[in-house]
Amino acid sequence: MNTPEWVKRAIFYHIYPLGLLDAPCHNDANSPFVQRLNQLYPWLDHIQSLGVNSLYLGPLLESESHGYDTRDYFQLDHRLGTNQDLQDFVREVHHRGMHIILDGVFNHSGRSFWAFEHILEHQQQSPYCDWYQDLKFGQKNPLGDPFDYKTWDGHYSLPKFNLANSQVRQHLLQAIQFWVDTFAIDGLRLDAADQVQIDFWQELRAQISTSHPDFWLIGEIVRGDYNQLANEKSLHSVTNYEAYKGLYSSFNDANFFEIAHTLQRQFGQEGLYRNLMLYNFVDNHDVNRIASQLQNLAHLYPLYALLFCLPGTPSIYYGSEWAIPGRRSAASDSDLRPALSLKEMQTQNPQPHLVKTIRRFSELRRQLPALQSGNYRPALVQAQQFAFWREKENQKVLVVINSADEAISLEAIKVPQYREWYDPLREQTQTFMSADGLYLTVPANWLRVIVFNC
Repeated sequence: MNTPEWVKRAIFYHIYPLGLLDAPCHNDANSPFVQRLNQLYPWLDHIQSLGVNSLYLGPLLESESHGYDTRDYFQLDHRLGTNQDLQDFVREVHHRGMHIILDGVFNHSGRSFWAFEHILEHQQQSPYCDWYQDLKFGQKNPLGDPFDYKTWDGHYSLPKFNLANSQVRQHLLQAIQFWVDTFAIDGLRLDAADQVQIDFWQELRAQISTSHPDFWLIGEIVRGDYNQLANEKSLHSVTNYEAYKGLYSSFNDANFFEIAHTLQRQFGQEGLYRNLMLYNFVDNHDVNRIASQLQNLAHLYPLYALLFCLPGTPSIYYGSEWAIPGRRSAASDSDLRPALSLKEMQTQNPQPHLVKTIRRFSELRRQLPALQSGNYRPALVQAQQFAFWREKENQKVLVVINSADEAISLEAIKVPQYREWYDPLREQTQTFMSADGLYLTVPANWLRVIVFNC
């Protein structure tokens, strides 16, 4: 499998630090360092209490505003603190036995990145003109500059690098090596990975795997063939947006056939991504909070159960363990990335039982190797019930999800020949075997997990 061993056991907690720590929206380059990153230390206790063992933190390099408009690839954003603050924080994460990955933005920079500023000042005389794609002098762009250039998704605040230029590559690869050597991070989440030419990822993989074979490279991709980016020569994994949509809409539409179809396509016997540990999530910093996406908040519980039992690596977005709401608007993502007080959230939140439930699911995944990296096989699909097997070596796990508002009895799910089984969630519900298979009841908006040890 194209995955470092630690990732197979990983459960991620995703923090957008500029939002959580209430940093100013715009970064005044002349303002002093503010050591906001140090406010994350108390969060580590909370994160570990969820059963989480890995942290995705980012973006956090020096930028102009939201973090993806990088100004300096060698400096922590001074709205968050100093490089020493980041070193100390990563050291504490590792001391706790956790792993940490950061954001890497290599498709584009911000306009205040030094090479682009040199072009703004010297225009055609700048030796850095070839650092960016499709510069066209003699025609104004929407920001009033006397030249046009290629951008990320039409945003002129994000000029696109020309990664065919060896100097650009060298600068970015040196920066990555600096992060690895200086901060001892365990991986990178690579922004807009499908917009970057594949040979750059191949060069990065070759460089980083030589010195740090357990370093994890995960690319952001919203659509397309994941195998083009994630394989033995380029990235290890990608964001599983294909399953993300089906996860919540299968509950909203009372249609488990949707997510079942996706999972069969991805991980079934002939699945396209059977050899990948895809990065699974129910929300993140770019999409609506799951509490604002679900039509019935009782579905939060079976939805998180499904997240933790699917093939791949589960991730929790900060604040969503308390079911805080948040929707993106046409003008802003700020509602998705709010400042939060840990003490207030622990005592005042919309779903006080969800944290305890997520903790149970984390423990379940930790206990069962089949849930971490076992094969996937469907068992039953109905409009509001979905059952599947996770199988690894001498362990077979049957997961049954029920999104109905009432308990339901399921009959004759085919099971292995042996009859020894147990329920790790210890549900006080009916379960018995017959020659035809397994008969069991599943509570409303909940799940059953039945473990068979061969």
